[in-house]
Amino acid sequence: MLSEHLDGFSRLRVVVIGEAMLDSYLYGSADRLCREAPVPIVALHGRQDVPGGAANAAENARALGATVEFLSVVGTDTEGDILLRALEEAGVDTSGVVRAPLRETLVKQRVMAASQILLRLDRGTESGVTGADEAELIVRLRAAFRRADAVIVSDYGYGILTPRLIAALAEEQARAPRVLVADAKELGRYREVGVTAAKPNYGEALRLLHDHALHSAEERLAQAAGWEEAVLERTGARIVAVTLDVEGALVFERGQPAYRTFTQPHSNANATGAGDTFVSALALALAAGADTPAAADLASAAATVVVHRGGTTVCPAAELHDFLTAENKVLDTGALLTRAAALREQGRRLVFTNGCFDLLHRGHITYLNQAKALGDVLVVGLNDDASVRRLKGTSRPINPTEDRAQVLAALSCVDLIVPFTEDTPARLIEALRPDVYVKGGDYTRETLPEAPLVESLGGEVRLLPYLDDRSTTGIIERVRRAYPQTGT
Repeated sequence: MLSEHLDGFSRLRVVVIGEAMLDSYLYGSADRLCREAPVPIVALHGRQDVPGGAANAAENARALGATVEFLSVVGTDTEGDILLRALEEAGVDTSGVVRAPLRETLVKQRVMAASQILLRLDRGTESGVTGADEAELIVRLRAAFRRADAVIVSDYGYGILTPRLIAALAEEQARAPRVLVADAKELGRYREVGVTAAKPNYGEALRLLHDHALHSAEERLAQAAGWEEAVLERTGARIVAVTLDVEGALVFERGQPAYRTFTQPHSNANATGAGDTFVSALALALAAGADTPAAADLASAAATVVVHRGGTTVCPAAELHDFLTAENKVLDTGALLTRAAALREQGRRLVFTNGCFDLLHRGHITYLNQAKALGDVLVVGLNDDASVRRLKGTSRPINPTEDRAQVLAALSCVDLIVPFTEDTPARLIEALRPDVYVKGGDYTRETLPEAPLVESLGGEVRLLPYLDDRSTTGIIERVRRAYPQTGT
């Protein structure tokens, strides 16, 4: 379960290194135009200063429960004081931050009116760190690295991650590897570092691949699907998560099928730093022992939380835990049909599949991911405990209905879950009338009992293969062979 990995975040020590920024929001109202020029006059009535950039990644890691050391270089100016004080109040250890009298702290100041950004003003030193400041930062990096369970690089290209510092990072990773996640505008600089995971957004991936073919949001997914081999090779990473805004993320891993995460679209145009949240949660999840799909889903869920909050903000562990609960996804048949009717009015395409999903494994996850891609909303019919016993024998299920539903609900590709007690989903199919009915395994169109019913209701039947050598029965048999004395 994803929440179990989340519970493990509090045991992790994380180092975040990169450009610290102060995100400053000036709030006001604008109801008239300036006489000197056709621009709005903003009457200011409030200001909020929050950590941004790599500092936001550090604050997110702390909010998710980890112990966090932050490394950067900021000026000795008032903005630097405000930034460090905010980080310290959030519980982030800033003893690794170098104060440089000759540098100006990076500030991104946004002028807001009626919840809209009217103007952004940027200032601060963007040249590379040099001399004694660079040397001191390298010393602090080496010491912090050796205390860490995970390291997050948040490189915005403003001079903190110099070639010498990247070389020191590579040396430490070669000496004693850590979970190392890089979020950088120029990921090619980290190819020889030994990165565990890299997180380019769409634009960064284009630059990495020297691809100038910009596509619409709807076409990006298909375009990015062809990047797997190239992005893995050019980053040198074991895992690459290409984030695609409302299309979610495509996650590539060496030797494994691609995995897609899904988002919950939101109209908040002022959300900032969702990428920092994603990379922080991804690093913590991998360090806590989550496999790649689970880590990606945790990261996607955390990013969704902050998008719904707006502004430059963080994802608290408690809020992510609530988001991951099954309450909003698990419905009885009546509630499902009400929700389905509303979704159809919105023009959404419903995909339905069913099964026991007793011990959720990678074969299930890949299958469900592919099923979701066939429409807009994936509904999973879940056999309850009584029907599983009738279908699989008295030793099954291993996990009760509530637990199986909770695990399924944590997957970003699963939208709705409805437990049912019959041996077949025929009654559900007749009531739901899905646009697409999906099954996997060894079925054919001729041997699938529900196929004629689906088609008579105007739906389409799709058969998807499970991954080879991935099955719940196979897992149980391997456990029994490994531990015969337990009587499992």
